[in-house]
Amino acid sequence: MLRYLPFLLVLALWIYAFIDCLNTPEEEVKGLPKVVWIIIILLFGEVLIGPVAWLAAGKVRGGNPGGRWTAPDDNPAFLASLGEENKKDEALLKDWEADLRRREEELKRRERGEE
Repeated sequence: MLRYLPFLLVLALWIYAFIDCLNTPEEEVKGLPKVVWIIIILLFGEVLIGPVAWLAAGKVRGGNPGGRWTAPDDNPAFLASLGEENKKDEALLKDWEADLRRREEELKRRERGEE
């Protein structure tokens, strides 16, 4: 069984790279057209050149379109979303405080027998 392990690992990498290439949108493919990458993966799959080339250089990796990772404190969109969430939280807190004051006044009136 152990002698089949290298073959199975190569096969798994080949299948993964092939499916990853098929599922990647055209605008995220780098260097060559998507069809050429598929051909490279299929032709050079058994010697690992095609799948490794695809995984290393064929696809834009990362969250932003430039392919470069951006820290959250350097991302203006993220910082703006924090401000919006903070405003929502403050408004909710003010509503809760007003509701609490109203309930406390209601309890005080009941204790005094005003109702």
